[in-house]
Amino acid sequence: MFQRTAPKTVTESAPVLAAEPVLADFTSPPASDDDAPIVHLVTNIVGQGLRDRASDIHVEPLNDILRIRYRIDGNLVEAQRLPLAMHLSLVSRLKIMAGMNIVERRRPQDGQFSTVVDGREVDVRVATVATVFGEKLVMRLLDKRRSMIGLGELGMPRDTHEAFSQMIRSPFGMVICAGPTGAGKTTTLYASLLEINNSGKNVTTIEDPVEYVFPGINQVQTNEQAGLTFATGLRALLRQDPDVILVGEIRDPDTARIAVQSALTGHFVLSSLHGTDASAALHRLLDMGIEAFLIASSVMGIIGQRLLRRICDSCKTSYAPDAEELALFHRHLPDNSKELFFHGTGCDDCSQTGYRDRIGVYELLRISPRIRQLLVDHATTEQVRDAAIEEGMRPMIVEAMNLVDDDVTTVAEVIRTLYVA
Repeated sequence: MFQRTAPKTVTESAPVLAAEPVLADFTSPPASDDDAPIVHLVTNIVGQGLRDRASDIHVEPLNDILRIRYRIDGNLVEAQRLPLAMHLSLVSRLKIMAGMNIVERRRPQDGQFSTVVDGREVDVRVATVATVFGEKLVMRLLDKRRSMIGLGELGMPRDTHEAFSQMIRSPFGMVICAGPTGAGKTTTLYASLLEINNSGKNVTTIEDPVEYVFPGINQVQTNEQAGLTFATGLRALLRQDPDVILVGEIRDPDTARIAVQSALTGHFVLSSLHGTDASAALHRLLDMGIEAFLIASSVMGIIGQRLLRRICDSCKTSYAPDAEELALFHRHLPDNSKELFFHGTGCDDCSQTGYRDRIGVYELLRISPRIRQLLVDHATTEQVRDAAIEEGMRPMIVEAMNLVDDDVTTVAEVIRTLYVA
């Protein structure tokens, strides 16, 4: 169990831990495993990462140092630099904890372990890959307290939340959450399950991996070594009398076809798909070989999303945006006369970044009769998108600029995260 220590703040200028840990102690055997310096180092790295709200911890061997970086609010922040001589001991300790093979250093491996930090139970996913300087290791921290986020807490505008909430209560059909890696798709899917789960429904998921465990929901984790893939698992679930099926991710044509067929045969299917926006996700299904008329008949709607960093409340101050930022803002909100803009100057609370926490930005594409006809007629992504906007869909860039107007985020963050000219 981790020791309780006073929280520290990660900054780029001040490392979290000492740059020169007690390296001499590694040469002599400790009195017990718990007393080993490497054990304390792992404890501090993982514990401090959780306290600083990190989603991932990167252990990176470089030419002459071992670099530790935390991903905080989607941005990597260097936490500390260690002597390269500590790399092997640190990686070996983490691989032992995660049940991985410490002898194998050339092939990618993955594993997991659970621990408790300051009374909070945490699942840690570990993955390694060989680089030219040695094994790089990445830990994903899954704080179980974050699993119970409701649909109303994600940051959707009221009308988008109401329309999406009504959509996921359909007895059959398919709803897709689209976005790149790290856009919060899994969080949205889990929040949707919490919204519709009740004792009168058989809710089943097939995931890789199962990130959070929910009471009352049957969750299945894929295992390719055992022959349990998304496609084979989904086929098996269809024989389990399901009402609602969550497919963690549609990655291949087999999974896509079975998911579409499930939606057409009286089941409600929730899934995620990698795509730049909602309209592009429809064409991802076409690219996988799914017939246009099947997509038009099964898919009810697609919600595209990104995560934007919020301005830190502790160092929030007004500023004058440059001409490019102003032009972009007024291009998407032409009738807006906003003159006072805010940003974060950087402080200890936000690790000198000017941002703290994130909020989702969404666009909801409803499959109307007109959109269905465009799909069957093999319309382009732009044609589908333009038709959806004419029918009332607000693009993510407009929603993001509305957040700028409300002083929640900045134009610079919108450009960094989702702007496409």
